[in-house]
Amino acid sequence: MEPLNPPAVAIDGNVIRRIREEKRLTQLYIAKVVGVTTDTVSRWENNRYPTILRDNALKLAEGLEVDLAEILKKEEVADNPDAEMSRKSKKQNWIYFLLLFGVTLAALVFLLLPPDPPSAVPVLQAKRFLPPFAAPGSRILIQVKLSAEKPLRGMILKETFPPRWHLIESEPVVSHLDADTGVARWIFRKPLLKTAVYYILEVPEVIEPDSDLTISGELIANPEGQRSSALVQSVGTMQLEPFHWTDKNGDWIIDDLEILELSDLTEEAQSLNLDWDLIEMIWETGAYRWDNGTKNFTPVQPVSE
Repeated sequence: MEPLNPPAVAIDGNVIRRIREEKRLTQLYIAKVVGVTTDTVSRWENNRYPTILRDNALKLAEGLEVDLAEILKKEEVADNPDAEMSRKSKKQNWIYFLLLFGVTLAALVFLLLPPDPPSAVPVLQAKRFLPPFAAPGSRILIQVKLSAEKPLRGMILKETFPPRWHLIESEPVVSHLDADTGVARWIFRKPLLKTAVYYILEVPEVIEPDSDLTISGELIANPEGQRSSALVQSVGTMQLEPFHWTDKNGDWIIDDLEILELSDLTEEAQSLNLDWDLIEMIWETGAYRWDNGTKNFTPVQPVSE
């Protein structure tokens, strides 16, 4: 006789990943709810652990906000082969009908709507997301989101940094960097309609009060022999203050919301060294301070009021 509550259950990693991404939850959040590491959550989603403890499965379902049954592996057993074949046949008939309907509708739309101008230049957009703070001597993360109205054969992102600000690394890797002039270029061949660039800048240790801190940029495309460009628009303002770049409100604390936003960035920019261990230590300790001598952030216990 099988026990009512078996110690281990089989989970479906693909379903777990889909539910987590649909609900915009991070692996870090799920790991904290279940009480495991993010590496364990990743192994679950990649089906490297086909079975897990039932208690962990219950916590996992609770973190995903679904019933336990939704994340368990479902056995594919065909009790009635004839009925299964009948269902497949009906499904195929519906697919053929929908395809025929879609083709007919597309043809009508094509005939009724006027064609696009043959020489129309696709609209380009580029936005640069700045952290609110940059401590002299520290490293900060910059995110640039690029988009085009229609497919392009290629495009170039050009970013110009303030004097003595150095590009440390980027994703994707920078195509050309002139350290003397502070100009970096990324070349994209057949880019997606939406592309993101992430790069880490090192802030100079000494900055004059009247120094120009502007980061400027341009997105350039050359579709069908017609040059098209757009300036990179900065979102947010950046101040030279001794706060960590993830500390949005400058309260010497990296709170839960800020750590979740950072977790989303780390999933998109996995190759960059964002010093995640230090950031997570600051988050777990409760607060931090800036050591002006070593130019480092140090986790500290929060001061009780």
